[in-house]
Amino acid sequence: MSAVKPATIEDVALIAGVSIATVSRALNEPGKVADSTRRKVIEAVAQTGYTTNAMARNLRMRKSNMILILAPDVGDPNFSNILIGLETEASKRGYGVLIGNTQNDPARETDYLRFLSSNQADGIILLTGHLPFGLAQAGPNVRLPPMVAVNEPVPNATIPFVGVDNIEGARTATDHLISQGHTRIAFIGQSTRSAVASYREEGYRRAMTGAGLFVDPRFVLEADGTTESGRGATERMFVRDQLPTAFFCVNDATALGVIIALTARGYALPQDFSVMGFDDISYASFVTPSLTTMKQPRLQIGEASMELLLAMLEGEDVEKREILLRAELILRNSVALHRR
Repeated sequence: MSAVKPATIEDVALIAGVSIATVSRALNEPGKVADSTRRKVIEAVAQTGYTTNAMARNLRMRKSNMILILAPDVGDPNFSNILIGLETEASKRGYGVLIGNTQNDPARETDYLRFLSSNQADGIILLTGHLPFGLAQAGPNVRLPPMVAVNEPVPNATIPFVGVDNIEGARTATDHLISQGHTRIAFIGQSTRSAVASYREEGYRRAMTGAGLFVDPRFVLEADGTTESGRGATERMFVRDQLPTAFFCVNDATALGVIIALTARGYALPQDFSVMGFDDISYASFVTPSLTTMKQPRLQIGEASMELLLAMLEGEDVEKREILLRAELILRNSVALHRR
């Protein structure tokens, strides 16, 4: 019995009804080919088995056309649309993605790096806010693979960053509370461990001082970004002599904790207190009262991040090492006019 002849690029072109040159472009430079044509080529590749040949060629070139995405928790509502944006842009350019759910476990982070060392991935998207454990321990002179930090910058590293402009977004949020007559505004979410929290606190402080308002240290409370920390911070505030009229929270999860604590004490929101969040996660519009917040353009963040990484992989001269997108003020029902 004769051996099955391996599929060729001519076979793919014949089935797809396009030229050999178009097949080559669809596989190697998909951004230069119409989506409908690219789909026909991919279907023909799958039908003929030519994929195997393409993989073999990539192995010879020490190129996988795969991107490793490291996230601390893929269940985090902040990440879902970012991941969609990352995958969408990668697919347009002929790349696939591998998602590593690290759970902030150093062993997992080190284990995922094997995809780079074995040429199964060409670069890394970091959603963790720090270098993977295996690279972080290698010292300052280690040659880092191509990588882009997303959502949370990596401290003390020259890794390109794509995310929302947290300082400007927090300033806009605080300005909105001030525009509603609030002068005693608390910030819930102070943290020395999170660059994002620090930036959002900075934006809050700039808005307050810009409006000639005093930042009362008693109104700046520590929280780790969880609902429970927001509830706990609110409870701590009630043992003090003065209360704010509005709460600006470092994120929506924290804001939910504040709402739970205030509601449990019998307060009506937003009549008694206004609450402002940041991020606009999926349930922000379903809580009672629905949450006024700052919306992150997550899909665009994901797309811009992948576009930047692929430009680095393809040897382009990347001028922008930091891309900051603007957050959008979303008006709902948790903020009301304060009547003195």
